[in-house]
Amino acid sequence: MFGAFREAVFGAAEDTSAAIGGTIGDIGDSLQYLGVLDVATPSNLIGLIIGAAVVFLFSGLAINAVSRAAGAVIFEVRRQFREIPGIMEGTTKPEYGKVVDIVTRDSLRELVTPGLLAVLTPIAVGFGLGVGALGAYLAGTIATGVLMAVFLSNSGGAWDNAKKFVEDGNFGGKNSEAHSATVIGDTVGDPFKDTAGPAINPLIKVMNLVALLVAPAVVTLSIGDGANPTVRWGIAIVAAAIVIGAVVISKRRPIAVGDQEGANA
Repeated sequence: MFGAFREAVFGAAEDTSAAIGGTIGDIGDSLQYLGVLDVATPSNLIGLIIGAAVVFLFSGLAINAVSRAAGAVIFEVRRQFREIPGIMEGTTKPEYGKVVDIVTRDSLRELVTPGLLAVLTPIAVGFGLGVGALGAYLAGTIATGVLMAVFLSNSGGAWDNAKKFVEDGNFGGKNSEAHSATVIGDTVGDPFKDTAGPAINPLIKVMNLVALLVAPAVVTLSIGDGANPTVRWGIAIVAAAIVIGAVVISKRRPIAVGDQEGANA
């Protein structure tokens, strides 16, 4: 898809150069004018850094989403144990539907911020900093995303295997201090290897697809008769504002893992 993005930029630049009667020159000169081939362009470097940072932000949002959903489930389970005594004796069935509703509702709600991040950030970078910065943004995302995905999958798997290794009788086996420590590690490792790590793959694909779709518009609004910095920056500011607002709202949601009394304290 990165190759498709490059071809889309070349095609848009060639069409724009032909439409303006060759005032910029051939396709190579047009791309050079856009800063695509200049690795020393500051906007390209900024795009590269933003692309690398988005992967870390996305991973953090995914892990926090798991923590919030798990905390809500813990509250509901404790409430049922407290208000429905027959659960412990096996005479009354728990209210399974309420837990399913919590998990379903939270999973859909928590998808909003990462989804907006994946779709709108390439738009903000492309229209705000140019097509060269957008290409650098994708390069930073791909490079960092591959390494982050491998790190999350391997570290999460290592924590999970450590718990199983202790449960097999090593280092004191179950109910030992080592087992308690590995249970905590596995609690961190599960969202690593099951949520954040695998989600980076669709993140990269979505951002590449969005960049592929907006690249011709970015080129058109950057050079030639259709150049319009006001429209470009307007689109970029709106997209960036939506992403920032979504992240702020997401960060304000509490991560509830303790009992209600402890949270109030």
